[in-house]
Amino acid sequence: MASASASARPAAPAEPARTEPSATAPAAPSAPRGPGRGGRAAGLTRWLWALPPVAVLGLVFLYPLYLVVEQSFSPDEGGTSLAPYREVFASEAFREALWTTVWIAVCATIGCLVLGFVLALIIAFVPFPGGKAVAKFIDVFLSFPSFLITLALLFIYGTVGMANGVYTDVTGAASGPFDFLNTPWGVLLAEITYFTPFVMRPLLAAFSGIETAQLEVASSLGARPARIVRQVVVPEALPALAAGGSLVLVMCLNEFGIVLFTGAKGVTTLPMLVYSEAILESDYPAACVVAVVNIAISVGLFGLYRTLVARTGRGGKGALLKGARRAGA
Repeated sequence: MASASASARPAAPAEPARTEPSATAPAAPSAPRGPGRGGRAAGLTRWLWALPPVAVLGLVFLYPLYLVVEQSFSPDEGGTSLAPYREVFASEAFREALWTTVWIAVCATIGCLVLGFVLALIIAFVPFPGGKAVAKFIDVFLSFPSFLITLALLFIYGTVGMANGVYTDVTGAASGPFDFLNTPWGVLLAEITYFTPFVMRPLLAAFSGIETAQLEVASSLGARPARIVRQVVVPEALPALAAGGSLVLVMCLNEFGIVLFTGAKGVTTLPMLVYSEAILESDYPAACVVAVVNIAISVGLFGLYRTLVARTGRGGKGALLKGARRAGA
């Protein structure tokens, strides 16, 4: 009876088999969502905020530059041609101005690099009273106008300056020996004096990253100061030297105030030639051609400057330690 009643009961429905999701099965792709209204509104807002500075930049900087370039292709006879470029490139005045600009800028840059490296090395690693004040003064000096340095040099080395006055008082001579400020050498001295802090600033920043422990390691290994500077300090300072030197080279190529204020005879640089052609000769196509050449050189060097600035400060402590060990080897 028990078996019969058991067989008479209805069988329970079987549960559906559970299938576990496969770990390797790819997930079903979700339907792509289009940009919402919020995203479009944010993008439009960014464009609206970007329009005013772009418009100001175009109106204040790019449009006058466009006018200069356009005028350089517009001879006085009318039309558009390369005649102004051919005339300027064939003139002896342009070639002399280009050569004068290049050699003064290169010599001034070399002088600034040498003098700036020595002064920055002393300020950074030789303790002396007032060292921090001198470093602060360098930052202030960067804001001085270039003609102010030229005026100071005139007070010292001018025809009736202090140096000639002391010489005539001591010797009784009618005139002093210092009469070079109105020559290329006077321009060179003024530019080296004015632009050296522009080299010292990045050098001091680079020297601040050198730990004294690295110098002590090299010194403990028997390296002399000159060798420590050559193998430990100089490798760390090379990016800063390159960045500062390229910046000084750009500024020397475009320097106008120092050359004009010294009144150097026979010293005609590209900015001075632009001034002469535009203001004195009223030859605006020729002036614009010289300006375009000057701009092209400056933009190329500025691109080099930005590249070198991006590399300034690279090279970690391992490189410094390796240089310290080489110095003591």
